[in-house]
Amino acid sequence: MKIKVCGMRDPANIRKVAALHPDLLGFIFYSRSPRYVGEWIQEALSAAHEPIIKTGVFVNEDIDTIDQLIDAHGLDAVQLHGAESPEVCAALRDRAKVIKAFGVNEQFDMQVLKPYVGVVDHFLFDTKTEAHGGSGVTFDWRVLDSYQLEVPFFLSGGLSLENLESVKNLQHPAFYGVDLNSRFETGPGIKDIDRLRKAFEILRA
Repeated sequence: MKIKVCGMRDPANIRKVAALHPDLLGFIFYSRSPRYVGEWIQEALSAAHEPIIKTGVFVNEDIDTIDQLIDAHGLDAVQLHGAESPEVCAALRDRAKVIKAFGVNEQFDMQVLKPYVGVVDHFLFDTKTEAHGGSGVTFDWRVLDSYQLEVPFFLSGGLSLENLESVKNLQHPAFYGVDLNSRFETGPGIKDIDRLRKAFEILRA
C-alpha cells in the first residue's frame, strides 16, 4: 500500500516526515487552502528528497501555470481537485503523473469517472464537502464496492489512527494507497510526527 502525506509546507517538518519514507508528499498550490505552500515553496520542495514523489495539488488552475510550476519545482505528479476535464488531464500527463480527485458521497455516480480512463494514472476518492479536501471527515467506503474500473485509487478523507486498521481490511482490487492529512496535524500544514510514525507502522505491518 502506498502512503501519501499531503498538505506539507514547513521545511523542518517536511524533513521529519520524509525520514519516515512516505511514497508521496503533497504540496498544495491552492491559495484558499489553510495548507497553501505559498512563500515556503522552494525550501519546502527541496526538503522532499528522492525517491519521494513530489506532488503538486491544484484546484481549477490554469494549465500553463501548472506547466510552469512543474518546471520550476521539479514536480513528479499533479493532483487535480477541481472540475478539470479529461483533456486537461491528458495534456498534463505528458509532463507528470496525474491523480484526479473526486468528492464522494452516497449519491456519487461512478459513470463520471469513465472519460478519465486512459488519461490519468490514479483516482483519489475524498469526502464530498464544499471545500476541496482536508475536511477530516470520512465517507461510507461501501460506496467503493461499485467501482469497477481498473484505474488504481487512493483513499482520502478523515483517515486517522482510529480507522487505519479498517482501511487495511479493504479488499478492493484497485485500492492503491492512502492519503493522510488533517487528522495527523498539530496545526494546518504541520504534521504530528509521532502520530504519523504510528500510522506508518500500522499500514506497513
